[in-house]
Amino acid sequence: MQISKRQFIVGGAAALGAAGLPARLWSGTTLEFGELRIDTLSDGYLVMPASFALAGLDAEAVAPILARHGLSPEGPFEPPCNVTLLRDGERVVMFDVGSGPNFMPTAGKLDEALDLLGITRDDVTHVVFTHGHPDHLWGLLDDFGDPAFYNAEFLMGADEFAYWMDPDTVNTIDPARQSFAVGAKNRLEVIADVARTFSDGEEILPGVAARASYGHTPGHMSFEISTGGESVMVVGDAIINHHLAFERPDWPAPSDQDPGTGARTRVALLDRLAHKQMTFIGFHLPGGGIGRAERKPDGGYRFVGMG
Repeated sequence: MQISKRQFIVGGAAALGAAGLPARLWSGTTLEFGELRIDTLSDGYLVMPASFALAGLDAEAVAPILARHGLSPEGPFEPPCNVTLLRDGERVVMFDVGSGPNFMPTAGKLDEALDLLGITRDDVTHVVFTHGHPDHLWGLLDDFGDPAFYNAEFLMGADEFAYWMDPDTVNTIDPARQSFAVGAKNRLEVIADVARTFSDGEEILPGVAARASYGHTPGHMSFEISTGGESVMVVGDAIINHHLAFERPDWPAPSDQDPGTGARTRVALLDRLAHKQMTFIGFHLPGGGIGRAERKPDGGYRFVGMG
């Protein structure tokens, strides 16, 4: 398994400098194994209040963990957004589509990443969703309200699709997330007649198996990509960050819609990943999101980045 890192100046340093703007560095990570190539594509980053990650947690217990990672409990947190692109010679498969231009000004940068790889949206043959939150789904449509990946087949877990399409979800979800429900339903309705749904354990594409990782959302899915005896797991937001989620995976995460289920999922997932020393990709993990989980003597884990 080979991993490489690449960096580009977006737009060209000279052009940006002439416009009086700072040169912006874009990074990406490539993993190659067997006949497969996986690229993580930067969709930018989010700016989140501390409460999104820390509400309800013991401040005294949280503080030293954040300090070890150079973070302040006052926030804000700025997690990266890593979209995964899989190429096998026949298919170009994108896992999640980023947030598009209407969620946060710091996100929605996927087109820049695709351009740097020489890939267009029309090249994408399959779009696979881990879940329906805005930073994963809202890039689905173009400026005209049509699917932005015109030639792609769309796939989402059956429970996740049903949850966001349910007209009562907007009334039962946390009020702070009601816009998530409205946005997801509006977008999924556009592809409802052509989307393919699946269940836990199904091989949704050759060498790609769905793995239920519920809790962050009711039907959140991870995906195990396998070839030649090696596997990589795309975990989406089942492991939401590189600090608390690893050091104390048993703690409820306020960003999970069902914190109890999310914690149980995280504990089981990290145990499996560490035991098998399986490479995985997290949507909000640093360095392109590619790494492994290493057990710590105190029972927690650490994220070992490979990007």
